[in-house]
Amino acid sequence: MKRNFKILAVVLLFAAAACSFTTKKFDDPNKDKLLIDLITYVLNQGHYEAKDINDNFSANVYEDYLESLDPSKRFLYAEDVEEFSSYKNQIDDQIKGKNIEFFNLTYSRLGKRMEEARSLYKDILSKPFDFSENETINTDYDSLEYASSKEEMRKRWKEQLKFNTLITYYDLKQDEKQKKEEDPSYEMKSDAELEEEARETTMSNIDRYYDFTDDLQREDYFSVYINSIVEEFDPHTFYFAPQDKDRFDIAMSGKLEGIGARLIKDSDNITITEVISGGPAWRSEEISEGDVILKVQQEDEKEAVSIVGMRLDDAVDLIKGPKDTKVTLTIRKKVMGNIEEVTLTRDVIEIEETYAKTSMVKKDDRKYGVINLPKFYFDMTDYEERNAASDIKQDIIRLKQEGMEGLVLDLRNNGGGSLKTVVDIAGMFIEEGPIVQVKSNGQRKEVLKDEDPEVLWDGPLVILVNELSASASEILAAAMQDYKRAIIIGSKQTYGKGTVQNVIDLNRWLRNNDMGDMGALKITTQKFYRVNGGSTQLEGVKSDVVVPDRYSFVDIGEKDQENPLPWDKIDAADYEIWNGYVGYDEAIEASKKRMSENEQLKLIEENAKWVKTQSEDSSYPLSYEAYAEEAQQEKQRAKEFDAIKDYKTDLTYKSLPYEEELFATDTILKEKRERWHESLSKDVYIEEAINLLSDMKMNNITRSKLADIDRKGKVKN
Repeated sequence: MKRNFKILAVVLLFAAAACSFTTKKFDDPNKDKLLIDLITYVLNQGHYEAKDINDNFSANVYEDYLESLDPSKRFLYAEDVEEFSSYKNQIDDQIKGKNIEFFNLTYSRLGKRMEEARSLYKDILSKPFDFSENETINTDYDSLEYASSKEEMRKRWKEQLKFNTLITYYDLKQDEKQKKEEDPSYEMKSDAELEEEARETTMSNIDRYYDFTDDLQREDYFSVYINSIVEEFDPHTFYFAPQDKDRFDIAMSGKLEGIGARLIKDSDNITITEVISGGPAWRSEEISEGDVILKVQQEDEKEAVSIVGMRLDDAVDLIKGPKDTKVTLTIRKKVMGNIEEVTLTRDVIEIEETYAKTSMVKKDDRKYGVINLPKFYFDMTDYEERNAASDIKQDIIRLKQEGMEGLVLDLRNNGGGSLKTVVDIAGMFIEEGPIVQVKSNGQRKEVLKDEDPEVLWDGPLVILVNELSASASEILAAAMQDYKRAIIIGSKQTYGKGTVQNVIDLNRWLRNNDMGDMGALKITTQKFYRVNGGSTQLEGVKSDVVVPDRYSFVDIGEKDQENPLPWDKIDAADYEIWNGYVGYDEAIEASKKRMSENEQLKLIEENAKWVKTQSEDSSYPLSYEAYAEEAQQEKQRAKEFDAIKDYKTDLTYKSLPYEEELFATDTILKEKRERWHESLSKDVYIEEAINLLSDMKMNNITRSKLADIDRKGKVKN
């Protein structure tokens, strides 16, 4: 998370030291060497818990880097790794000496081995597989040794390709049986024909993988090496290459400047996979999903540039551009195949999925609000632009106008975002007081407070979380739990990320830089703590009402990552428990009882256990009969869990009036909301959150006091 509402001491330190970095200071002008030197300097000066770059550090980088290069062990040989191992305890010295000899060696060797594998897979897939052989494949790649010979490597590739083909072959045979059952006159394809079709599918998939890797450049692999270094500091410190930084900014703000289309590269074609509602492409009504972009022409250029075969990132760079500029695209239409030219005026595109969405629901003639917040989004250049806090404030006002009597804030799968938006949102539910405590290494703690006595929503509040609710989500849930302002429903604990990151533009340190964009470093600079003094690091937020979900038995939390910072505790802040509820603990106990008796949740828990068991199995048969038998058993077992998706509540959901007015012209938004409402109507967790809201009784004395504060000191919304 980036704290752009207050300059951090560490940033001031960086700014003061920036003059020491100029390209003239280095004997070797190589950009990669400069980048390593720059990043290690920033890490040592600014990381919350900087590490000694020593032999132990070097060995850890070595292991993680090799795993990143060849995770399935289908390219590198044992002899390669033996040669690489001489560098295992030298990476620290190479970092300090601005030496990239180890990277250069691994990069060139991997390229060579990938070319060898290219001819290998084509040769293997040119011949039919025999699915009657009694063979198995082990997909636990961590336990595999590197291949010691070309014969062993070929065997490994053959097993993997045969397994991939077997999966497709089985599916094709099932499709043929289904067609025959539906139409007895249908002439089924032979096993030989289906086997060949399955091999062609596998070939196409591997070809597509190589198309992707062919587009990768040396700098892409160097980013992998850099991140093997920086991630030794902690799991959330990360190097962004220039284009990755652009994507991060878009993800955090939900906005970009361009034509409003999502693209994918398929073979040599740049294909439109989605036209974003409200964008220039959508407004033009001349571009559709599946259309292929052949050429791009800027308004100030006479010639169009062909993007056929171009790297996807490079094609995107040509197509996107500043608001109000024009771009002409040569398009091959999906339907008729005809070639057309379409001129679009670029605009600011809002990625709707980034933003909060809100719905009303009725239960027993009472109205409740549901707000889903995917992330704590904000504009990294201007906080006053659209952000999560301003959107939620507006939606709460609208919900109150519609007669809302209780609010569910859904933070499931919310990975975090802006710390300031957390403070602003939390302040909507309490009078005033501390929200989170922040501590930099060696510095006194800072208490971030809500200083506004106005309470925008003083009614019942339930917050939904799961194992993927992280960082900013945990701050908000923890604060509301410590104040006893909200009841938390969800997983046993949330993700457990109790650290703060800042994104540092590396270009700011350079003078006279002629090497191009150096990218940015997301670096852990602080830890945050609950107002009660406890850290959410590793431990997360423990729900008041614990419910099982599909992640219950999966290792996905901070504690399951490499190099996490430790848990600790500081003094509590000065805060007062919210006294707006009557029977707070009784409402929690009533919810726990309902959940313990809920058959849907029992089934979800059983399914989660089964999925966990399945994921731990790494041995699969390569004979059709054995595979088909296992697949049939799994299919029968899976049928036992069909009731999960068939579950239906008696609740119906409705968009707010302002949004329903948009549906008249924005059918895509309407369709998205209808799908969301359908999902909510089957959501047992939302159902219980609404039940809990109806149980929560308010202290009318407190509400009267808050209303008096609004009358005296505020303009009440």
